[in-house]
Amino acid sequence: MTWFNEKIKPMLAVKGKPFNSPEFIYEIKFDGTRAIAFIDVENERVRLQNRRLLEISYRYPEIDLLSFVKESAILDGEIVVFEGNLPSFSLLQQREHVESSFKASILSKKFPANYFVFDVLYCSSHGWVAKEPLIRRKRILEEISCDAKRVALIDFVDEKGEEFYEKTTKLGIEGVIAKKKTSPYLIGKRSDFWIKIKKRQTLDCVIVGWLEGEGERKDLFGSLILALRSGNSFVHVGQVGTGFDLEFARWFIKKLREIEIKTALFEIETSREVHWCKPEFVCEVEFLELTKDMKLRAPVFLRLRDDKSVDDCTIDSIISLR
Repeated sequence: MTWFNEKIKPMLAVKGKPFNSPEFIYEIKFDGTRAIAFIDVENERVRLQNRRLLEISYRYPEIDLLSFVKESAILDGEIVVFEGNLPSFSLLQQREHVESSFKASILSKKFPANYFVFDVLYCSSHGWVAKEPLIRRKRILEEISCDAKRVALIDFVDEKGEEFYEKTTKLGIEGVIAKKKTSPYLIGKRSDFWIKIKKRQTLDCVIVGWLEGEGERKDLFGSLILALRSGNSFVHVGQVGTGFDLEFARWFIKKLREIEIKTALFEIETSREVHWCKPEFVCEVEFLELTKDMKLRAPVFLRLRDDKSVDDCTIDSIISLR
């Protein structure tokens, strides 16, 4: 059954500002982890694949995908953990940093995750539908879906994007996604058929080292060195020293020391001792603006992005923000 074993990279959105258009629908942009779900109803098996094409279904045993569809299907959606009525990326991060099924089972009861579905790429009754218009794919989703534990379809509004954005962000939600009604699903491609409209200005960066800490962080790190890929090299975009707690710092410094290297990736002006590491970790940071020399002003660490690869973090992503 080849469809079940496919490696599928999700369609991606460009950044934009709130707008109204009868050609678009608008969905909530949850602060979660993107995942493609492969659901084989006949053989009662499930796969959840993140953006890095890694299998992550063992982390979320509480998500009942088999009960959600009437037939076998490939779905696209977002994994979200709530704290009260709002998504919590810090709780989601605790779910993501799990390597054993036993620990995942414990956390599933403490911080349960939800899978919000917004697209379908394949189903038994229609075959591959990625080339079909978005609105038709939405109708197919409604046809094949059922009520299930911790799985739900994402609602959308028609045309009134600006009003939807204002209401959504006032509630504390990250933003909205605008999607063109006639658009196909472009596997693995970023397209202006989909436009993400976020309240915060954020950027995914590669962690390439750290500066030694002081005070209570003396044996940890004071800040993380951030970079973006440019060809086969890396460009320095700043350091981030706020946004993480001591528990995370103690856990992450161990990970960094395991991949520490001696070779500097670029020159950096600082009075503190610099440690370099292999470019393996990606993090999301929030910032006020870009400086003239392409550095992030007042960056704040938001989370590690286990669902994104180093190759996703290119210099083009920061140039587009200028």
